[in-house]
Amino acid sequence: MNGNAAERFATIGNGRALPRSAVPAHSPADLCGAIADAVATGLRVSAFFGMADSDPDAVSLVAVLADDRDARLHLARTSVRGEGFDSLTPVCPQVHLFEREIAEQFGLRPAGHPWLKPVRFHASMRRGHDVFAGPGGEAPTIGVTDFYRVEGDEVHEVAVGPVHAGIIEPGHFRFQCHGETVFHLEISLGYQHRGVERALQGGPDKRSIHYAETLAGDTTIGHAIAYCQALEGLADMRVSPRAQALRAIALELERLANHVGDLGALANDVAFLPTASYCGRLRGDFLNMTAALCGSRFGRGLIRPGGVGFDVDEAIVRDLLARLDAAERDTANAVALLWDTSSVMARFEETGRVDAAMADRMGLVGPAARASGVQRDVRHDHPSGIFRFAHIPVSTWSTGDVFARAYVRWLEVQRSIEFVREQLRSLPAGEVRSRVGGLAPSHVAVALAEGWRGELCHVALTDEAGRFERYKVVDPSFHNWSGLAYALRGQQISDFPLCNKSFNLSYCGYDL
Repeated sequence: MNGNAAERFATIGNGRALPRSAVPAHSPADLCGAIADAVATGLRVSAFFGMADSDPDAVSLVAVLADDRDARLHLARTSVRGEGFDSLTPVCPQVHLFEREIAEQFGLRPAGHPWLKPVRFHASMRRGHDVFAGPGGEAPTIGVTDFYRVEGDEVHEVAVGPVHAGIIEPGHFRFQCHGETVFHLEISLGYQHRGVERALQGGPDKRSIHYAETLAGDTTIGHAIAYCQALEGLADMRVSPRAQALRAIALELERLANHVGDLGALANDVAFLPTASYCGRLRGDFLNMTAALCGSRFGRGLIRPGGVGFDVDEAIVRDLLARLDAAERDTANAVALLWDTSSVMARFEETGRVDAAMADRMGLVGPAARASGVQRDVRHDHPSGIFRFAHIPVSTWSTGDVFARAYVRWLEVQRSIEFVREQLRSLPAGEVRSRVGGLAPSHVAVALAEGWRGELCHVALTDEAGRFERYKVVDPSFHNWSGLAYALRGQQISDFPLCNKSFNLSYCGYDL
């Protein structure tokens, strides 16, 4: 960011805090211009959200932009009075869902937004300002909205969900097709809005860490780390090297379990049962390694403010190293079958492509972005904890198809195994948890963590008493669902399950 643009933002590092008064305030038009200019120079939007303003007739909007080149986060704000502001979406597609969310939550209408509709179908926090209210002023009906339609005698519409077969959360997919070819896929979520962000307000308290652990159940470790880093930044404290190493080990074990499970699920979607069967079992092996750390296969209770809730001894370390060696060998054998089977490659290659320019334009994160050749990884770009000293190479591929999203997972599996092995063999000595003091009043902290799906962003703003006045969470799925919709354009409708699994996004991480 050049000097002129930098003056329009406050700058902090990952997991750090600064006074809210230090965040520059702009007019709505100037804030949107500052965001557009910054994104044009290579920054990206990590969070853009609303909150109560000191003026009861206004709403504050806060923007958090990430500069991956210099490991800095940039913040700015505005105050919007009346009914709305000019939409930034036409020139910056990264904000399109953020603006829809602001419209739904605070009744502000982003004028010129190309497709304004509910995100989670709930009543506005400002009475009398519900953009999506029914004719009688009632909250919008869940799932009832306008859908994009392609007109034509030979165009047909296929609606899937929101209720699905098996144990799966609700989500609605609507396809506009010509024969088997998909012209457009629209994804409508928000069927189980849980109100987690609102529940976190007024904290932290004894429940807050449990809310963080269940923001997306398969990302317990990732979200808990981001939450704890936000608290620790507000308390201006440092976590011990041993606790940082144990956190990183747990984070990579979570990545391993989910990546190996996804490779098996992708194999299953093309009816390749050898890899599907083996990876299903191997996912359990990696989950059991997390259980060896803390007693929970998903890592509940392990990550705690100030460090971790459990330590390991030499016997546990030896056991984990032995398990890791066995799982590495078996995973390599199972996954190699995918790349060596021409029928699998025929289904993976050239299916569901998203090129680098589009991935960057939409703001994709995680393996979905890296599979399109976008080198974007919080562990590398905004390192915190042990990742400031122990680096994992960023795994990328260039083709942006199902194969690339599968192969990037395999590259990350190999590198995560090596990282966990190195950390277990060189664990620092010392305590694993320190006391977290009071949170700085009237401050804001931003914490990023690289969950297995991608960037997790937590923004905590405290009031004058040092309590959460606003707590904003952005799960990687919030960025990436649009990537799945784009990947289906021009594909066969029968490719949807495979493309869907290659992204493997979260409903509950979106429906906060």
